[in-house]
Amino acid sequence: MAEADLRETKAGRIVVKPACDTKSPHELWSDPGEAEELKARLGTLHRAKIRLADEVLVVGDYIGDSTRAEIAYARSLGKPLRFTHPEVDPDA
Repeated sequence: MAEADLRETKAGRIVVKPACDTKSPHELWSDPGEAEELKARLGTLHRAKIRLADEVLVVGDYIGDSTRAEIAYARSLGKPLRFTHPEVDPDA
């Protein structure tokens, strides 16, 4: 995602991306109960970022459940989507 951020910024685009990778260990989400609450709040925040976006770039060669839901949400809003790996587009 960092590489995509650099490339998109170089292309003159404003990048708004997830700021927390809750799959990587960190003290802010080390408590399982707090981690679940944080994950829900981050989901709400990320949907707000999608609403603000002119376009959504899906980065990576794997689409998990949460990313699949975000793709569906973006499409429901009529947001254009691009994929770094188009073969993972669930609607392709």
